[in-house]
Amino acid sequence: MKILLCCALLVFPFLGKTQSIMTLNEAIALALESNYDIQLVSTDVAVAENNVNIGNAGMLPTVSADVSAAAGIQNTTQTLLDGETRSVRNGESHSSAYGVSLDWTIFDGMRMFTRYEQLKAFRALGEANLQASILNTVYEVVSNYFNLVHQKQLIAATQTALELSAFRLQTAQNQYQIGRASKLEVLAARVDLNTDTTNLLRQRDLYNSAHVRLNELLGRAVDTDFGVVDTVIISRDVHYEDLLLSAHNQNPTLQSAQINQRINELELKLVKGNRYPVVNVSSAYTRSRSRTELGFSTQSKNNNFNYGITASVNLFNGFLQRRNEQNAELGIESATILVDQVKKNIEAQLLTAFQTYLMNLDLVRLEANNRAIAQENMDITLEKFKLGSIAPLEFREAQRNFVDASARYSTAQYQAKLAEISLHQIAGALKME
Repeated sequence: MKILLCCALLVFPFLGKTQSIMTLNEAIALALESNYDIQLVSTDVAVAENNVNIGNAGMLPTVSADVSAAAGIQNTTQTLLDGETRSVRNGESHSSAYGVSLDWTIFDGMRMFTRYEQLKAFRALGEANLQASILNTVYEVVSNYFNLVHQKQLIAATQTALELSAFRLQTAQNQYQIGRASKLEVLAARVDLNTDTTNLLRQRDLYNSAHVRLNELLGRAVDTDFGVVDTVIISRDVHYEDLLLSAHNQNPTLQSAQINQRINELELKLVKGNRYPVVNVSSAYTRSRSRTELGFSTQSKNNNFNYGITASVNLFNGFLQRRNEQNAELGIESATILVDQVKKNIEAQLLTAFQTYLMNLDLVRLEANNRAIAQENMDITLEKFKLGSIAPLEFREAQRNFVDASARYSTAQYQAKLAEISLHQIAGALKME
């Protein structure tokens, strides 16, 4: 008991500390609120949203106001037709004007409407990128959360090995004191206890590293203390056909490729719009006033209202129009090829992940059976060891088999869960469980 207590105090100084359990849904909610990657992409989406307006597409007129004022001092001499001479020295002159002008493109080959559709496509592209960022973040949070659960289970298995080694050492010491065991058995038991202590310390370090990583993903202080659940629940109600349909409709990478294809199609419409005339209307209202000390008119005031319409069409620009259209058509062709490539890539990823998922389910069942057998073997071996009817090496072997079986079972569960969430990530619909 003293040895067990010393081991507990050495390896688990945190046993007296109460940890609040953070559920997976709580972790995901924190990440969606505070993750830096999501915040950055959300800012880009907000910019794209602000850009979607008819003014940015060129549908609205531009109105400007102008104000000007000037003054001067000059020496002037004038000779009239009748020979009279007039002169002013240091004569002052003043002039001012202000007005409002309007310019409006009322037709540009429908390019303004195409630009507006293109702005909406860029907004949709930003939303698809945001969805991809959210899916990646949720995947990272879920995988790291269950990695913590996995590490916690490994700590429990290693702790069991440590407790058994401590019991074996205490038994060897008791038997040595009454002359029923040799010093070699005590030393061997102590070496095994030290080995298990080292393994537990290393396992605890892995848990702490995973703990820090999850805090980083959640966008909070990396030393924030929390606990996780003890079990990994693997969904077995997963159907490949449903996932494939979801991937075709919701996968953000495929959606981005399709939106880029649409943007290239709109770019071709923009280029073709240059074949049509551009019609502009303009108007201006101006008031001006001037005053001078010498001349036929020493003061004048004017109120002007001007309006007009202009039209221009490109007749020849060195065959650039045709070249630009060909380039835009090639852009559409490349975008179409990319859509097909992304779709095939997603289908391949999904099928591979589904096969891995099924294989891991089989491994979970197999390792669960192995762990039950190893547990039963460990229980029988422990009882025999207590009765002294089994050698310490056989006890150690049963102990190792149990720890290894427990670790393999936990790893199989973790890998199966990773395969499951990978399937939902590819399908574009990660489940929060």
